[in-house]
Amino acid sequence: MHIVDGALAAPVVIGGAVLAAGGLARGLRDLTLEKIPAAGMLSASFFVASLIHVPIGPSSVHLILNGLAGLVLGWAAFPALFVGLLLQAVFFGFGGLTVLGVNTLDIALPAVIVHYICRHGIATGSPRIAAIWGGIGGALAIALTAACVALALALSGAAFIPAAKLVLLAHVPVMAIEGLLSAAAVYLAIQVKPDLFLSLQGPAR
Repeated sequence: MHIVDGALAAPVVIGGAVLAAGGLARGLRDLTLEKIPAAGMLSASFFVASLIHVPIGPSSVHLILNGLAGLVLGWAAFPALFVGLLLQAVFFGFGGLTVLGVNTLDIALPAVIVHYICRHGIATGSPRIAAIWGGIGGALAIALTAACVALALALSGAAFIPAAKLVLLAHVPVMAIEGLLSAAAVYLAIQVKPDLFLSLQGPAR
């Protein structure tokens, strides 16, 4: 799900960087001391999970876990996922530095959207209901991320439209896998560490 340097039109790169900067500013404001351990753990989980690529045609897919990050962190998912993307770009050449803003926006914005859609379902306190909403959040985050990547490609030129369609189709299996993983993670967390989702019980911000 990483877009590489040189693939996007300059206006898309600039627009993505500006929007990502806004998300990072809001995320850093919400990154309280209580959230830092969870942010570090989820950033590391994203870093490791997205290193494992499965080739599909001319592209490849991988796990992201941004839905789980969004459910736990809300806006703080922006800096957490940004750090993971930055380290991958610097050490492994995944994505790139010029498209870091677009890649951050494509992955972190769906995480925040999922946070607001699923927060009330997870905050019910019932592990089973929370797991269902966690699964929905995990799958939805992948669908939204694929859509954002496809949109960024499509806005960069008609030549990228076939690649945009491939991105959407290739990530359908990933949606199912991430949905199951997120559901299992939320189910376990609600039982052993329910305060992990304590912020979901407050008013939406």
